[in-house]
Amino acid sequence: MVRFPLPAPLLWTGLWAVLVAAALIFRPLLPVDETRYVGVAWEMWLRDEFLVPHLNGDPYSHKPPLLFWLMQAGWSVLGVNDWWPRLVSPAFGLGCVFLTAGLARRLWPDRDIHLIAPLFLLGSVFWGLYTTLTMFDLILTFWALVGIHGLVDAATAEQGGRRVRGWLLFAAGIGFGVLTKGPVILVFLLPPALFAPLWRDPGRAGGGDWVRWYLGALAGAALGSAIALAWALPAGIAGGEAYRNAIFWGQSAGRVVDSFDHGLPVWWYLPLLPAMLLPWIVWPTVWRAAGGWLGEHGGDSGTRLAAVWIVAALIVLSLISGKRPHYLLPLLPAAALIGAGIVEHAIRRRQAGGWGDLLPWTLAALAFAAFVGFAPAIGPALELDVRGLDDWLAAYSPLWALAPLGAGLLLPFVARPAGAASRMLGLALVSAAILVTAHGVAGPQLGRAYDLRGIAVHLKDLQDRGYAIAHLGKYHGQYNFPGRLEPNIAATNSDELRAWLERNPKAKVVGSTHRLTAGPAPEFTAPFRGRTVAVWDGRALLAASALD
Repeated sequence: MVRFPLPAPLLWTGLWAVLVAAALIFRPLLPVDETRYVGVAWEMWLRDEFLVPHLNGDPYSHKPPLLFWLMQAGWSVLGVNDWWPRLVSPAFGLGCVFLTAGLARRLWPDRDIHLIAPLFLLGSVFWGLYTTLTMFDLILTFWALVGIHGLVDAATAEQGGRRVRGWLLFAAGIGFGVLTKGPVILVFLLPPALFAPLWRDPGRAGGGDWVRWYLGALAGAALGSAIALAWALPAGIAGGEAYRNAIFWGQSAGRVVDSFDHGLPVWWYLPLLPAMLLPWIVWPTVWRAAGGWLGEHGGDSGTRLAAVWIVAALIVLSLISGKRPHYLLPLLPAAALIGAGIVEHAIRRRQAGGWGDLLPWTLAALAFAAFVGFAPAIGPALELDVRGLDDWLAAYSPLWALAPLGAGLLLPFVARPAGAASRMLGLALVSAAILVTAHGVAGPQLGRAYDLRGIAVHLKDLQDRGYAIAHLGKYHGQYNFPGRLEPNIAATNSDELRAWLERNPKAKVVGSTHRLTAGPAPEFTAPFRGRTVAVWDGRALLAASALD
């Protein structure tokens, strides 16, 4: 029997809230990804545009619109604010936690795996970090879980109505997954549907039933495609030929065949897998109980479903040219099901070890605390010549070391010697303490190097005074939302800047100082990513012949 000091859903929600609150308090929106996504939503809001996302005046084809719609929906109720866009993706992350718990309850109704799987997610350092970021992958994971719930419905249904509900959920997962991040949702939902004979209970599947299964899967995929096309077809017409080609072919094919962004070798994900599973992969209880659990549950339907989900998707993602660590997030709920099953087996079999069972993560917490506490003194003493290191070490308080120090020291006392459940909760809390401390330690420097509000507000003042603004170099829209700018900043380069300034006599230029080393001093500067971003007066640049 799994027991926690508080109701399990309250524990999950509280742990999630601590992680998200730390991110909201200690760091700004991070350029260029987070600021770009919120900038797209801001421009759609200004244009009163629902169909075609735009970035700085041009159709934005890199992502579908669901995240941007949700940001706009919140603003329509709460007013335009900074915090709502940062809660959308984490809210779906919390939804993933509850959907994973629900899936575990359905797959193993006679076990307490559903109480443990959410802690496996929230206690994973990888998931805990990404659950605080404004990105598409947690939303994609949510729809993948919706689709998997649908497959379980269809696989276990005794009545036709429940089977129909299953395929409708499968269709919703595909359709809204495509609206979240494109056809990549199929990587996570098609293999479990196509390879159902590998995991579905054979007692429920005769020859005629397999015909109904694949017809249902085909109908669900078609309905899901129709949900996505209900947006994509009119958006493609409204956005023009280039936008239409990008959303129907360029983005998906480009990433699969020869990625224009993040292209990496086939094996690239393999070294990441152990890091994704911290701290559980260094917890001896998991290794001690794994063999017994596989002997007891290795052949059951739930385990086989999770294995198909992980292995098939990992193979496909490895073959796709574009790769990023967060692309693996939709695999973590499946890993959580297996990991929670192993821990639940250890609880029932009383296989938790002695105090040494907690030693690896206790030492990790204490080592992290020592680093946080002593780095401000050790770094200058060693005279390390690393750009920005002195500023970072001077910016945070060594008192942040108390959080991981306390968590590491208290872990052996909070986690009962024979209680694998309390130990799992303790490890999850240590992981949370480390992540919160990381936010607190990095926060001052992140605010100094990545908070764009100062220069963005300055640009807004210039726009209000009638100045045209050019960005020197590629512009990602990073100033648009923080400054509430009109999205009409011209992107130019050093060769084209003179001609642009001659066409726009009342103008300002913004860009990194390394791009414009000669000429007059800038009228405004701000630090950014170890460099300096500046604003120059256009007439002063022309008068000084700085562009010759």
